[in-house]
Amino acid sequence: MRAGNLDRLIEFQRRTTGLDLYGTPVETWTTYATMRAQLLKNATDDREGERGHTTDATRTFRIYYFASLSLNDRLLYEGQQYEITQISEIGRRVGMDAICERVGP
Repeated sequence: MRAGNLDRLIEFQRRTTGLDLYGTPVETWTTYATMRAQLLKNATDDREGERGHTTDATRTFRIYYFASLSLNDRLLYEGQQYEITQISEIGRRVGMDAICERVGP
C-alpha cells in the first residue's frame, strides 16, 4: 500500500450515550479517529425491495490497519454517513478494506 494513494480524508465515528438536559439517555455519534484512505470502488445499485425502489451507494475504502475498527462504527466521508458492512484485512496487519453503504438520503 502506497501512502501517495491515500488521497481521501475519512472519519470514524462510534455510538455513545449521553444525557440531555432532563436526564434522559440520548445516543450520539462521536468521532474517534480521522485518517487518510484510498477510495477503491464507488458503486450505485438501483433495486426493488421491501422498501420499494431504492438506490444504495456502496463504497470501498482502503486504509492502514486500525485494530479498534468494528462493524458497530460508522464512517463519515464528504459529509455523508456510511454504515460499515464488511471489513477485510490486507496482509498481516498491513491494511484494511472497509466496505460501506450510505445511510440516509
